[in-house]
Amino acid sequence: MTIAPALIPKTQRFLELLYVLTARNLKVRYRGSLLGVYWSLLNPVIMTGVYTAVFGTTFAAYYDNSVVNYVLAAFTGLVVISFFNSTTAQALPSVVRNGTLLNKIRLPIGVLPLSMVMANVFQFMVGAFPLLAIITLWVSGNPFHVLLLLLPVLALVIVTTGVSYILSGLYVFFRDLPYLYELVTFILLISSPVFYPAEIVPPLVQPFLALNPLSPIIESIRQLALKGETDLNQIGAAWVGSLVIAGLGWVAFRSWYDQFMDLL
Repeated sequence: MTIAPALIPKTQRFLELLYVLTARNLKVRYRGSLLGVYWSLLNPVIMTGVYTAVFGTTFAAYYDNSVVNYVLAAFTGLVVISFFNSTTAQALPSVVRNGTLLNKIRLPIGVLPLSMVMANVFQFMVGAFPLLAIITLWVSGNPFHVLLLLLPVLALVIVTTGVSYILSGLYVFFRDLPYLYELVTFILLISSPVFYPAEIVPPLVQPFLALNPLSPIIESIRQLALKGETDLNQIGAAWVGSLVIAGLGWVAFRSWYDQFMDLL
């Protein structure tokens, strides 16, 4: 009876800090910017054009012999991988970058990487998600599928949050982590069915690619947006992988928590 009321002020303070820091991240990022949050669409749009020019004709056979279908498939995959890569890369230095602030003011450290994730979620929901919704309505003609898109999108946010906690915590101890993470993001891109169909992957390699938590998220979004189908097994796999990684990320971050202030 006494625990829940005690948690209310802490939760309220955490949410208030999250809102303030998220707004600050967005203002700093787009101050003086012409397109604002819509710059986030530039990378997936340009890369879609590049992949279509190089692979569109070759892989069109896997998309009902339609280059347009390949364009849409590549775009949905790139939107997912772009959100994940940019968000985790920006969250990686969030704790260290605010070391001076943490030494002056007592703050819940966990709010720092989360505020970076939330800033990118806002950016995603304003920029990329409306396009995914339009594509879904155009292809399937079913507004309910637009609502179902929120399931794999939320799984994407959850897995991104978990990885962001792991990276931001590790960076306190290993300051050369960004160089290694550039290689990791490249491996994630190659091992995700973004610009190629999953069907062309050799059977011996497919079990290893299945370990990529982004693959079921990409496939779930494609099934809803491009095929008008709902595969609950695929969505379930996306959620299970996301929750496991998020849980591991938070546990790891909390276990390192007490050592942070000595290194900042």
